[in-house]
Amino acid sequence: MSRDRLLVIGDCLLDRDIIGTVTRRAPDAPVPVVGDPVESSRPGGAGMAALLAARDGGRVSFLTALSPDAPGQELRSLLTDEGIELLDLGLAGPTPEKIRIGSDNGPLLRLDRGCGGGSEIAGRRLDLAGTLEEVDGVLVSDYGRGVPRLPWVRDCLESRDRRLPLVWDPHPLGPDPVVGATLVTPNSDETARQTPEIPGKSLGAVVRRAQTLVARWQVQAVSVTLGERGAVLVDGSGSPLAIPATPAESGDPCGAGDKFASTAALALLRGDSLADSVSTAVREASAFVRDGGAATVCRSSPSRRRDSRPLDAFELARKVVSEGGTVVATGGCFDLLHAGHISLLEQARALGDCLIVCLNSDASVRRLKGPSRPLVHEQDRRRVLEALTAVDAVAIFDEDTPVALLQRLRPAIFAKGADYSVADLPEAAALAEWGGQAVTLPYLKGRSTTALMREGIRLG
Repeated sequence: MSRDRLLVIGDCLLDRDIIGTVTRRAPDAPVPVVGDPVESSRPGGAGMAALLAARDGGRVSFLTALSPDAPGQELRSLLTDEGIELLDLGLAGPTPEKIRIGSDNGPLLRLDRGCGGGSEIAGRRLDLAGTLEEVDGVLVSDYGRGVPRLPWVRDCLESRDRRLPLVWDPHPLGPDPVVGATLVTPNSDETARQTPEIPGKSLGAVVRRAQTLVARWQVQAVSVTLGERGAVLVDGSGSPLAIPATPAESGDPCGAGDKFASTAALALLRGDSLADSVSTAVREASAFVRDGGAATVCRSSPSRRRDSRPLDAFELARKVVSEGGTVVATGGCFDLLHAGHISLLEQARALGDCLIVCLNSDASVRRLKGPSRPLVHEQDRRRVLEALTAVDAVAIFDEDTPVALLQRLRPAIFAKGADYSVADLPEAAALAEWGGQAVTLPYLKGRSTTALMREGIRLG
């Protein structure tokens, strides 16, 4: 059975970005004029951690407190559209909003609404103990607004089966993590505030602070995040493990802590060791920053878009062509994603300006592979593919080949693995109709879903 059920607990905010172009200053004040602004929104606080975990394949339940006001309803939509189950305690007061105004050159101003006092958790008490019996792991993403401080929440977490991994991402205004937490993920500044008796900025000082906090909090391990320098992991033995990051030459660090904590939580619940989980979290958080950070998970404001779908494949193809770019497509079942798939997708994406994956529907896979396939439902396969940085859009087709879909998309290039020949591809003739080209790409031998299934049966 898959281990992918994650419970996220924490305070949710609504983040808005208003980004435009700045070419002049206002004539009546020494301030920049932001022209043609585009507004987008995303879950903030623990909502960002929940969203990132869902996009990384976790089945996420989210214990939080939402207001019934319009921003709260927008938050609810942003979360449930990602397949996240909401366990809403209710918020008596306005939804906290953080509004960032900026340009392509960076932020200019931040406006906060409802981020001070005055909002209280309505007080509903849910069956958290029952939920803990149904999930594979827990992430507490504390943003200092009260949910992780609730006594009944803390009691349930402390009395949980200790085999259930619990990651706690702390906040300076929040409580200490519960006794028995598996992994606590403060940043360097937070550990320094917690241990003022240990001065210095050296790695040795960071390690001593982490060792102190492991003992003080009575937790299994503390991983101190160090930004572009990676992280240091200290467990009960006190032996430190340094995990360096791949520095990002540019990027937005907003949301990197949420990406780190959610990635570590998913790795732990799937059975990885502490060291491997933190190593994966460092790698994925670095890539997240490099690729643009939290801004990459925004969706346009409802006033500017009709719905919250990922970018439509046909819309994307039209946009890229209108800008003089090259549309690349590939196709397949992508049932159990493996290294061969990743290699193919990355190579295909490098051929142009966007990559659209033509994905066989469940019915199409059954006709091609037999009644026992696919192993993964088409919407889950789509969601996994859309989470990959090499993939820009996914379109599902019901036929045996994607020819009809390609005739609508009209990509310049259609790419398949070199286990096919161009002459054998039914897509090649279709591409020729509009001057496109079918190509084959090098593939990793021995990687296939069938081989994975066969290996799994042998090991089982």
